[in-house]
Amino acid sequence: MTAQATYSGIERAAILMMTLGESAAAAVLKQLDAKVVQRIGSSMAQITGVSREGVSSVLNKFSTDLELQTSIGVDSDQYLRNVLKEALGADKANAVIDRILGGRSSRGLEALKWMEAKQVADMLRNEHPQIISIVLSYLDSDQSAAILNAMPEIMRADIITRIATLEGVHPSALDELDQVLEKQFSGGGASKSSGFGGPKVAAGILNLVGAATEGKIVEEIGKTDTNLAQKIQDLMFVFDDLIDVDDRGMQELMREIQNDKLIIALKGADDALKERFFKNMSSRASETLREDLESKGPVKLSEVEAVHKEILVIARRMSDEGRIQLGGKGGDEYV
Repeated sequence: MTAQATYSGIERAAILMMTLGESAAAAVLKQLDAKVVQRIGSSMAQITGVSREGVSSVLNKFSTDLELQTSIGVDSDQYLRNVLKEALGADKANAVIDRILGGRSSRGLEALKWMEAKQVADMLRNEHPQIISIVLSYLDSDQSAAILNAMPEIMRADIITRIATLEGVHPSALDELDQVLEKQFSGGGASKSSGFGGPKVAAGILNLVGAATEGKIVEEIGKTDTNLAQKIQDLMFVFDDLIDVDDRGMQELMREIQNDKLIIALKGADDALKERFFKNMSSRASETLREDLESKGPVKLSEVEAVHKEILVIARRMSDEGRIQLGGKGGDEYV
Protein backbone atom coordinates (compact mmCIF):
# COMPACT_ATOMS: atom_id res chain seq x y z
CA MET A 1 0.00 0.00 0.00
CA THR A 2 1.36 3.44 -0.89
CA ALA A 3 1.86 6.14 1.72
CA GLN A 4 -0.93 8.13 0.13
CA ALA A 5 -3.43 5.28 0.45
CA THR A 6 -2.90 5.03 4.20
CA TYR A 7 -4.41 8.48 4.79
CA SER A 8 -8.12 9.33 4.70
CA GLY A 9 -9.33 12.47 2.94
CA ILE A 10 -9.53 14.39 6.23
CA GLU A 11 -6.03 13.27 7.21
CA ARG A 12 -4.66 14.42 3.85
CA ALA A 13 -6.37 17.79 4.38
CA ALA A 14 -4.84 18.02 7.86
CA ILE A 15 -1.35 17.25 6.55
CA LEU A 16 -1.78 19.83 3.79
CA MET A 17 -2.81 22.47 6.33
CA MET A 18 0.26 21.67 8.43
CA THR A 19 2.55 22.18 5.43
CA LEU A 20 1.07 25.56 4.44
CA GLY A 21 2.18 27.53 7.49
CA GLU A 22 -0.03 29.20 10.08
CA SER A 23 -1.18 32.23 8.06
CA ALA A 24 -2.02 30.35 4.87
CA ALA A 25 -3.71 27.50 6.75
CA ALA A 26 -5.80 29.99 8.74
CA ALA A 27 -6.88 31.71 5.52
CA VAL A 28 -8.03 28.38 4.06
CA LEU A 29 -9.84 27.22 7.20
CA LYS A 30 -11.78 30.48 7.35
CA GLN A 31 -13.49 29.48 4.11
CA LEU A 32 -14.68 26.09 5.37
CA ASP A 33 -17.80 24.92 7.19
CA ALA A 34 -17.60 24.66 10.97
CA LYS A 35 -17.95 20.87 11.01
CA VAL A 36 -15.21 20.46 8.42
CA VAL A 37 -12.89 22.74 10.41
CA GLN A 38 -13.55 20.69 13.54
CA ARG A 39 -12.78 17.42 11.75
CA ILE A 40 -9.61 18.76 10.16
CA GLY A 41 -8.52 20.35 13.44
CA SER A 42 -9.08 17.09 15.32
CA SER A 43 -7.06 15.21 12.71
CA MET A 44 -4.25 17.80 12.90
CA ALA A 45 -4.08 17.28 16.66
CA GLN A 46 -3.79 13.50 16.28
CA ILE A 47 -1.38 13.21 13.36
CA THR A 48 2.23 12.67 14.43
CA GLY A 49 5.39 11.44 12.79
CA VAL A 50 4.41 11.92 9.15
CA SER A 51 7.34 10.83 6.97
CA ARG A 52 8.81 12.93 4.18
CA GLU A 53 7.43 10.34 1.76
CA GLY A 54 3.99 10.72 3.30
CA VAL A 55 4.02 14.50 2.99
CA SER A 56 5.21 14.28 -0.62
CA SER A 57 2.47 11.78 -1.41
CA VAL A 58 -0.21 14.08 0.00
CA LEU A 59 1.13 17.12 -1.85
CA ASN A 60 1.36 15.19 -5.11
CA LYS A 61 -2.24 14.00 -4.71
CA PHE A 62 -3.37 17.56 -4.08
CA SER A 63 -1.46 18.83 -7.12
CA THR A 64 -2.93 16.09 -9.33
CA ASP A 65 -6.47 16.78 -8.14
CA LEU A 66 -5.99 20.49 -8.71
CA GLU A 67 -4.83 19.96 -12.28
CA LEU A 68 -7.92 17.89 -13.02
CA GLN A 69 -10.32 20.63 -11.90
CA THR A 70 -12.42 22.37 -14.52
CA SER A 71 -11.10 25.59 -15.99
CA ILE A 72 -12.55 28.99 -15.15
CA GLY A 73 -15.18 30.26 -17.55
CA VAL A 74 -17.72 27.44 -17.42
CA ASP A 75 -21.34 28.00 -16.42
CA SER A 76 -20.57 28.71 -12.77
CA ASP A 77 -24.13 28.22 -11.50
CA GLN A 78 -24.49 24.83 -13.12
CA TYR A 79 -20.98 23.82 -12.09
CA LEU A 80 -21.80 24.78 -8.50
CA ARG A 81 -25.01 22.75 -8.59
CA ASN A 82 -23.21 19.68 -9.96
CA VAL A 83 -20.35 19.89 -7.46
CA LEU A 84 -22.62 20.36 -4.44
CA LYS A 85 -24.97 17.55 -5.46
CA GLU A 86 -22.01 15.25 -5.94
CA ALA A 87 -20.55 16.23 -2.56
CA LEU A 88 -23.69 16.52 -0.43
CA GLY A 89 -26.46 14.61 -2.16
CA ALA A 90 -29.48 16.20 -3.79
CA ASP A 91 -31.46 17.08 -0.64
CA LYS A 92 -28.70 18.86 1.25
CA ALA A 93 -27.30 20.44 -1.91
CA ASN A 94 -30.62 22.03 -2.84
CA ALA A 95 -30.83 23.80 0.52
CA VAL A 96 -27.28 25.10 0.18
CA ILE A 97 -27.79 26.14 -3.44
CA ASP A 98 -30.94 28.09 -2.53
CA ARG A 99 -28.96 30.09 0.01
CA ILE A 100 -25.93 30.70 -2.21
CA LEU A 101 -27.59 31.44 -5.54
CA GLY A 102 -30.40 33.34 -3.85
CA GLY A 103 -27.87 35.82 -2.51
CA ARG A 104 -28.79 34.95 1.07
CA SER A 105 -26.90 33.73 4.12
CA SER A 106 -27.86 32.07 7.38
CA ARG A 107 -25.31 33.58 9.68
CA GLY A 108 -27.52 33.45 12.76
CA LEU A 109 -28.27 29.74 12.59
CA GLU A 110 -24.85 28.97 11.10
CA ALA A 111 -23.21 30.61 14.13
CA LEU A 112 -24.67 27.87 16.34
CA LYS A 113 -22.50 25.30 14.54
CA TRP A 114 -19.42 26.88 16.11
CA MET A 115 -20.76 26.75 19.67
CA GLU A 116 -20.45 24.08 22.34
CA ALA A 117 -23.54 21.90 22.80
CA LYS A 118 -24.11 23.02 26.40
CA GLN A 119 -23.85 26.66 25.36
CA VAL A 120 -26.52 26.18 22.69
CA ALA A 121 -28.71 24.20 25.11
CA ASP A 122 -28.47 26.95 27.73
CA MET A 123 -29.46 29.50 25.13
CA LEU A 124 -32.43 27.45 23.89
CA ARG A 125 -33.82 25.87 27.06
CA ASN A 126 -36.23 28.77 27.72
CA GLU A 127 -37.45 28.89 24.11
CA HIS A 128 -40.68 27.24 22.95
CA PRO A 129 -40.10 23.53 22.10
CA GLN A 130 -41.15 24.22 18.51
CA ILE A 131 -38.31 26.75 18.15
CA ILE A 132 -35.88 24.23 19.62
CA SER A 133 -37.09 21.54 17.22
CA ILE A 134 -36.50 23.83 14.23
CA VAL A 135 -32.99 24.67 15.38
CA LEU A 136 -32.06 21.02 16.01
CA SER A 137 -33.48 20.03 12.62
CA TYR A 138 -31.20 22.59 11.00
CA LEU A 139 -28.00 21.45 12.74
CA ASP A 140 -26.09 18.25 12.02
CA SER A 141 -27.33 15.15 13.84
CA ASP A 142 -24.27 14.68 16.05
CA GLN A 143 -24.37 18.27 17.31
CA SER A 144 -28.15 18.11 17.78
CA ALA A 145 -27.79 14.90 19.77
CA ALA A 146 -25.26 16.54 22.10
CA ILE A 147 -27.55 19.56 22.54
CA LEU A 148 -30.54 17.30 23.25
CA ASN A 149 -28.53 15.46 25.91
CA ALA A 150 -27.77 18.82 27.53
CA MET A 151 -31.46 19.79 27.63
CA PRO A 152 -33.69 18.96 30.64
CA GLU A 153 -34.86 15.35 30.39
CA ILE A 154 -38.51 16.35 30.68
CA MET A 155 -38.26 18.31 27.39
CA ARG A 156 -36.53 15.71 25.22
CA ALA A 157 -39.45 13.54 24.08
CA ASP A 158 -41.52 16.61 23.18
CA ILE A 159 -38.66 18.06 21.14
CA ILE A 160 -38.07 14.80 19.23
CA THR A 161 -41.81 14.44 18.58
CA ARG A 162 -41.91 17.93 17.11
CA ILE A 163 -38.84 17.23 14.96
CA ALA A 164 -40.38 14.00 13.68
CA THR A 165 -43.65 15.74 12.75
CA LEU A 166 -42.01 18.84 11.30
CA GLU A 167 -42.81 18.92 7.59
CA GLY A 168 -41.38 22.33 6.80
CA VAL A 169 -41.08 25.89 7.98
CA HIS A 170 -42.25 28.93 6.06
CA PRO A 171 -39.18 30.86 4.85
CA SER A 172 -40.42 34.07 6.48
CA ALA A 173 -40.70 32.35 9.87
CA LEU A 174 -37.22 30.89 9.52
CA ASP A 175 -35.97 34.28 8.38
CA GLU A 176 -37.35 35.84 11.55
CA LEU A 177 -35.73 33.17 13.73
CA ASP A 178 -32.43 33.65 11.94
CA GLN A 179 -32.58 37.41 12.51
CA VAL A 180 -33.27 36.96 16.22
CA LEU A 181 -30.26 34.67 16.54
CA GLU A 182 -28.15 36.98 14.40
CA LYS A 183 -28.85 39.89 16.72
CA GLN A 184 -27.42 37.83 19.56
CA PHE A 185 -24.23 37.37 17.53
CA SER A 186 -24.12 40.98 16.20
CA GLY A 187 -25.16 40.56 12.57
CA GLY A 188 -28.00 40.64 10.04
CA GLY A 189 -30.85 38.33 9.03
CA ALA A 190 -31.28 35.48 6.58
CA SER A 191 -33.57 32.76 5.34
CA LYS A 192 -33.33 29.15 4.33
CA SER A 193 -35.23 26.56 2.35
CA SER A 194 -38.08 25.26 4.47
CA GLY A 195 -37.75 21.55 3.69
CA PHE A 196 -36.27 19.90 6.77
CA GLY A 197 -37.36 17.98 9.86
CA GLY A 198 -39.33 14.74 9.84
CA PRO A 199 -38.93 11.22 11.32
CA LYS A 200 -35.63 10.65 9.50
CA VAL A 201 -34.04 13.71 11.13
CA ALA A 202 -35.41 12.70 14.52
CA ALA A 203 -34.02 9.17 14.09
CA GLY A 204 -30.63 10.54 13.09
CA ILE A 205 -30.45 12.59 16.29
CA LEU A 206 -31.64 9.74 18.50
CA ASN A 207 -29.00 7.44 17.02
CA LEU A 208 -26.37 9.59 18.67
CA VAL A 209 -27.78 10.47 22.09
CA GLY A 210 -26.87 7.16 23.75
CA ALA A 211 -28.82 3.93 24.20
CA ALA A 212 -30.33 4.78 27.60
CA THR A 213 -31.55 8.24 26.59
CA GLU A 214 -32.75 6.99 23.22
CA GLY A 215 -34.88 4.28 24.81
CA LYS A 216 -36.51 6.68 27.28
CA ILE A 217 -37.37 9.20 24.57
CA VAL A 218 -38.87 6.63 22.20
CA GLU A 219 -40.84 5.09 25.08
CA GLU A 220 -42.18 8.53 26.06
CA ILE A 221 -43.19 9.30 22.47
CA GLY A 222 -44.91 5.91 22.26
CA LYS A 223 -47.19 6.84 25.15
CA THR A 224 -48.90 9.49 23.03
CA ASP A 225 -48.19 8.35 19.45
CA THR A 226 -47.28 4.68 18.94
CA ASN A 227 -47.17 4.99 15.15
CA LEU A 228 -44.69 7.86 15.26
CA ALA A 229 -42.51 6.04 17.79
CA GLN A 230 -42.43 2.96 15.54
CA LYS A 231 -41.70 5.05 12.45
CA ILE A 232 -38.72 6.67 14.19
CA GLN A 233 -37.43 3.30 15.42
CA ASP A 234 -37.71 1.83 11.92
CA LEU A 235 -35.46 4.59 10.58
CA MET A 236 -32.85 4.38 13.30
CA PHE A 237 -29.43 2.88 12.63
CA VAL A 238 -27.16 1.64 15.41
CA PHE A 239 -23.62 0.25 15.48
CA ASP A 240 -24.77 -3.39 15.31
CA ASP A 241 -26.58 -2.61 12.04
CA LEU A 242 -23.20 -2.17 10.33
CA ILE A 243 -23.35 -5.92 9.80
CA ASP A 244 -25.73 -5.19 6.89
CA VAL A 245 -23.28 -2.90 5.05
CA ASP A 246 -21.96 -4.60 1.91
CA ASP A 247 -18.30 -5.59 1.53
CA ARG A 248 -17.34 -2.61 -0.59
CA GLY A 249 -19.01 -0.22 1.84
CA MET A 250 -17.37 -1.91 4.82
CA GLN A 251 -13.95 -1.53 3.22
CA GLU A 252 -14.63 2.14 2.49
CA LEU A 253 -15.76 2.69 6.07
CA MET A 254 -12.70 1.03 7.62
CA ARG A 255 -10.42 3.38 5.69
CA GLU A 256 -11.98 6.23 7.67
CA ILE A 257 -11.69 4.58 11.12
CA GLN A 258 -8.49 4.74 13.13
CA ASN A 259 -7.30 1.30 14.23
CA ASP A 260 -7.29 2.14 17.95
CA LYS A 261 -10.91 3.32 17.65
CA LEU A 262 -11.93 0.12 15.85
CA ILE A 263 -10.42 -2.01 18.61
CA ILE A 264 -12.49 -0.19 21.24
CA ALA A 265 -15.62 -0.31 19.07
CA LEU A 266 -15.41 -4.08 18.64
CA LYS A 267 -14.96 -4.76 22.36
CA GLY A 268 -18.15 -6.52 23.37
CA ALA A 269 -19.48 -6.71 19.80
CA ASP A 270 -20.98 -10.06 18.83
CA ASP A 271 -18.87 -12.50 16.83
CA ALA A 272 -20.90 -12.05 13.63
CA LEU A 273 -20.20 -8.32 13.50
CA LYS A 274 -16.52 -8.84 14.28
CA GLU A 275 -16.30 -11.33 11.42
CA ARG A 276 -17.80 -8.77 9.02
CA PHE A 277 -14.88 -6.47 9.81
CA PHE A 278 -12.27 -9.27 9.71
CA LYS A 279 -13.62 -10.51 6.36
CA ASN A 280 -13.00 -7.15 4.73
CA MET A 281 -9.38 -6.84 5.82
CA SER A 282 -6.21 -8.48 4.54
CA SER A 283 -5.21 -11.69 6.32
CA ARG A 284 -2.34 -9.93 8.03
CA ALA A 285 -4.43 -6.95 9.16
CA SER A 286 -7.20 -9.27 10.33
CA GLU A 287 -4.80 -11.37 12.39
CA THR A 288 -3.26 -8.25 13.93
CA LEU A 289 -6.69 -6.90 14.86
CA ARG A 290 -7.67 -10.22 16.45
CA GLU A 291 -4.50 -10.17 18.54
CA ASP A 292 -5.05 -6.55 19.54
CA LEU A 293 -8.62 -7.34 20.63
CA GLU A 294 -7.45 -10.28 22.73
CA SER A 295 -4.70 -8.27 24.41
CA LYS A 296 -6.86 -5.20 25.02
CA GLY A 297 -7.90 -4.91 28.65
CA PRO A 298 -11.41 -4.08 29.90
CA VAL A 299 -12.93 -0.92 28.43
CA LYS A 300 -15.65 1.17 30.05
CA LEU A 301 -19.03 0.82 28.38
CA SER A 302 -19.28 4.63 28.15
CA GLU A 303 -16.02 4.69 26.16
CA VAL A 304 -17.26 1.99 23.79
CA GLU A 305 -20.54 3.85 23.23
CA ALA A 306 -18.66 7.10 22.58
CA VAL A 307 -16.57 5.42 19.87
CA HIS A 308 -19.71 3.85 18.40
CA LYS A 309 -21.14 7.38 18.06
CA GLU A 310 -17.98 8.59 16.30
CA ILE A 311 -18.14 5.72 13.83
CA LEU A 312 -21.86 6.26 13.21
CA VAL A 313 -21.15 9.92 12.43
CA ILE A 314 -18.53 8.81 9.88
CA ALA A 315 -20.87 6.19 8.42
CA ARG A 316 -23.74 8.67 8.06
CA ARG A 317 -21.46 11.23 6.40
CA MET A 318 -20.27 8.60 3.93
CA SER A 319 -23.87 7.58 3.31
CA ASP A 320 -24.80 11.22 2.59
CA GLU A 321 -21.85 11.36 0.18
CA GLY A 322 -23.15 8.26 -1.61
CA ARG A 323 -20.05 6.20 -0.75
CA ILE A 324 -21.87 3.55 1.32
CA GLN A 325 -25.46 2.47 1.94
CA LEU A 326 -26.83 2.06 5.44
CA GLY A 327 -29.86 -0.22 5.75
CA GLY A 328 -32.33 1.01 8.39
CA LYS A 329 -34.06 -1.30 10.85
CA GLY A 330 -37.12 -1.15 8.64
CA GLY A 331 -35.25 -3.16 6.01
CA ASP A 332 -36.03 -1.32 2.79
CA GLU A 333 -35.23 2.21 3.90
CA TYR A 334 -31.81 3.73 3.38
CA VAL A 335 -30.68 6.51 5.70
